Amino acid sequence: MDEYAIKRERLQRLMAERGVDAILLARAANIAWLSGGKRAYIDTSSEQGVAQLLVTGDGRYVLTNNIEAERLRGEEGFSDWEILADSWYAPGGHLQRLTQGLRLGADGPGPDNVDLSADLIALRAPLTAPEIARYRSLGHDAGAALAAVARRIRPGMTEYAIAGQMAAAAYEIGAVPIVALVACDERLMTIRHPLPTGARLERTAMLVLCARRDGLIANLTRLIHVGPVSEDMQRRVRAVAAIDARAIQATRPGARVSDIFATIQRAYADAGFANEWQHHHQGGACSYNSRDYFATPDSSDVVQAPQAFAWNPSVPGAKSEDTVLITADGYEVLTP
Repeated sequence: MDEYAIKRERLQRLMAERGVDAILLARAANIAWLSGGKRAYIDTSSEQGVAQLLVTGDGRYVLTNNIEAERLRGEEGFSDWEILADSWYAPGGHLQRLTQGLRLGADGPGPDNVDLSADLIALRAPLTAPEIARYRSLGHDAGAALAAVARRIRPGMTEYAIAGQMAAAAYEIGAVPIVALVACDERLMTIRHPLPTGARLERTAMLVLCARRDGLIANLTRLIHVGPVSEDMQRRVRAVAAIDARAIQATRPGARVSDIFATIQRAYADAGFANEWQHHHQGGACSYNSRDYFATPDSSDVVQAPQAFAWNPSVPGAKSEDTVLITADGYEVLTP
């Protein structure tokens, strides 16, 4: 079965389980998932796409407007879907016609549909073979791109300038930098989600990149330091690396995410930072969102195979993060 056939079969099972006649996908992440990575968005700050995918018992449709239809057909490759375009100023006509009398499921709440948003996130795992190939390619390119930026950074550069180089590097590999965080020196000790500022690098910086290509998202963090590294900084870096390693090793097919979280908590304590896990999320499964869900002590999720995860333990001054692929054979770091 090809990628779409596998995913359509999953959707049909979900339709039968939830008693719906059709499923409407309006979020850009879900559209990318079902379409094999096609871009149905313009504004990257919005979860909603500029098109909707409607899957019925015997059809598949792209519902969009007259602005987007030709781009979606000619550039994004939706030519094997039935594309129906409303006028940009009068949307919804085709959707109303096609779903008349049907019980509709959708990837969000609505007055006339069944909310399947949580079910659809769960359908992303396990990853298909084409998705794994795309993820490996993206991870390799994102890892190399951020490493190249890290090696170019010099004292005196502002966080804005560093973030600009990160964004440029992402676009150069055909990816979109949906998250680009930078913290220099003192900010690295206090801010866990450091939106870039005009602060200038003196000694130490943290670079965080979430890069999206073909719908999939690679998540990674890198630390740089100018000059001799203090023993205290080395201790912090070793601590987060050790916690990350134990989290990855515990992420096995069939493992309960709550058990992995307990391993992470113990690893923090063993590293001498017992309570630091409370000050920032620790990551979780990822694919078409930077995190499909965040792990917590009470998570009910179970690791699938193959599935991608990005753990991100942090302490003041240091953080470790890579995207890894979990398979029946173990783990593979996708962002070396």
